[in-house]
Amino acid sequence: MGILNDDMKRVVNEQRLGFYATVCQDGSPNVSPKGTTYVFDDNHLFFADIRSPQTVENIRRGSTVEVNVVDPLVRKGYRFKGPAVVHERGSRPYTEALTLLREAGSTLADRVKTIVIVEVREARSLVSPAYDDGSLSEAEIVRKFRERFAQLGSGVS
Repeated sequence: MGILNDDMKRVVNEQRLGFYATVCQDGSPNVSPKGTTYVFDDNHLFFADIRSPQTVENIRRGSTVEVNVVDPLVRKGYRFKGPAVVHERGSRPYTEALTLLREAGSTLADRVKTIVIVEVREARSLVSPAYDDGSLSEAEIVRKFRERFAQLGSGVS
């Protein structure tokens, strides 16, 4: 049994958008959204590097990675932390990851420069403070944020 449980995999597979935090050479943080976040296996996540030069550079230099994947309606998700490796075209992990992308219906496979695989050594849940006092159920929170997102789309604030 790996570190990624069924619910973690479900959230990653449903959301696909992960926010990747790395550290730049000068020590400053770098946070970058990656819409190609997928489960590689029970202990690894990956993203397809299409336009991620700073994140890839930081990882090549040895920066540890933290990935946050959150369902914006439920306001719950996970934070994953561990080292990452950049895999070049032609390598076995690159080829395996492209197969997973295609199987998931991605049309981006032809644009992938490298594949970045994160070894998840730590995984923790993320839960919005909206749940703290117990006054709102998950269904009520989802309804509330669906309404909010609908207003954003209509220009109503």
